[in-house]
Amino acid sequence: MSLIEQATAAFVGHFNYAPSHDFRAPGRVNLIGEHTDYNDGYVLPAAINFGTVVVAAKRSDQIIRACAVNFDEEIVTLALHEPMVSVDPFNWSNYLRGVCQQLLNKGYPLVGMDIAIVGDVPYGAGLSSSAALEIVLIRTLLAMSDASIDPTDAALLGQRAENDFIGAQTGIMDQLISARGQADHALLIDCRQLTSEPVPFDPDFKIVIFNSNVRRGLVDSEYNTRRRQCQAAASTMQISHLRDADLALLERFSHRMDATTYRRARHVITENERTLLAASTLANRDWATLGELMQASHNSMRDDFEITVPAIDGLVALIQEKLTPGMGGVRMTGGGFGGCVVALVHKSQTGQIIEHVANHYHAAFGLHETVYICQAVDGAFVAH
Repeated sequence: MSLIEQATAAFVGHFNYAPSHDFRAPGRVNLIGEHTDYNDGYVLPAAINFGTVVVAAKRSDQIIRACAVNFDEEIVTLALHEPMVSVDPFNWSNYLRGVCQQLLNKGYPLVGMDIAIVGDVPYGAGLSSSAALEIVLIRTLLAMSDASIDPTDAALLGQRAENDFIGAQTGIMDQLISARGQADHALLIDCRQLTSEPVPFDPDFKIVIFNSNVRRGLVDSEYNTRRRQCQAAASTMQISHLRDADLALLERFSHRMDATTYRRARHVITENERTLLAASTLANRDWATLGELMQASHNSMRDDFEITVPAIDGLVALIQEKLTPGMGGVRMTGGGFGGCVVALVHKSQTGQIIEHVANHYHAAFGLHETVYICQAVDGAFVAH
């Protein structure tokens, strides 16, 4: 069954009538530009054809009933006229509560509704299942309330819900690409100006995501540590964000930093440079240079930012063994400490690379990879 069919079946099963509307928001994969977004830098993500769907129908009161298909069809009931209070920190409904709180605080006149939610973005894989949920909820709540919002404002609101209500200090990239992604394109996003430039994909190349299935147990604490280290480096260089630094400035102030802080800053500065160059090389179909940039990005995440793990490094190496030089690239993607590897692969090589990983990854690391062949799709707020 499709996601809409799954959501509709759950809706009818629990609420005993059919929904009137459906909405979708995509997950994302970041091609290059890791840990640059909260440093006011550049990222190059694509919205992917794995996402979150909501089906909905209006109610005549101020009650929201929500069914989460992915969480044993748990039903949550909220009253819009009552304060939104966080429950168990790991409960999915906090995303609904946080989004409702942000919309109500902004003065949006929300109406009651019944909704069912289902998604196929793998949880905990670094493909932004949380942002897809936030953005599809914002789209649903406002559309059903006959209200509208600018897509960038929707992304900012989703980010605030995650930062302030959920307590995860994420940057803006995930919500922005879920809201504004463009089919058959990546988006070069300037995380300071919140502007984006579409970058076309070569249709002969596939986005292939390999989920390492390494549990990402350290990601939250280490993510916050990396943010503090980046801010410390910026403060030492007397700038607001590492976006404003180059390697020459870093060298001038290197004697005032410990070695770890220096390496964290070096990753962000060089990653911003790589991301800008990657956008032009992708547009020009310069696959040799793009592959080199993705390799340099991965090495920098491994050595300077220290967010890879052996299974991720091994997965990248396995893919490189079968990837014809000059015909694509591969790197870790996401916050780190597990999660996914993204490869841009010519369609003629996709099958043999997937087979090679299948034959060797489990033997080396005792884990089974999950593979997603993706295409770039429109964001939730892109007109159809």
